[in-house]
Amino acid sequence: MAESMLTTIDNPYNPFVQFDEWLAYDTSKGYYSLEYLARIAKTSDELSDEDNSIAIEEAINEIIFFDVLGIYQKVTEENFDSMSKRSLTSEEIDSLREIEGTEGIKEVVEES
Repeated sequence: MAESMLTTIDNPYNPFVQFDEWLAYDTSKGYYSLEYLARIAKTSDELSDEDNSIAIEEAINEIIFFDVLGIYQKVTEENFDSMSKRSLTSEEIDSLREIEGTEGIKEVVEES
């Protein structure tokens, strides 16, 4: 199984080879993807590395499944360059502005 990572559609940095830049972008935009993933993933020191990897993969899939804003995507090192990085549409921007508790996302919208 190829290692997967959670990222956002607007983050231009490859989390596999540009992790520091990726993390700085992610936190500066208020996404906190690693923290979000940590809250969802059912990992434990009691589990094997393989079982923890499976739990993280399942959590990434769950986050994407319930991603009503459509901002998250799962990438692998092999497919990162081919994943489409897109800007938000004006309709998406308008809908984000109306959602309470999305201050970090609103900052991204303002810069789009």
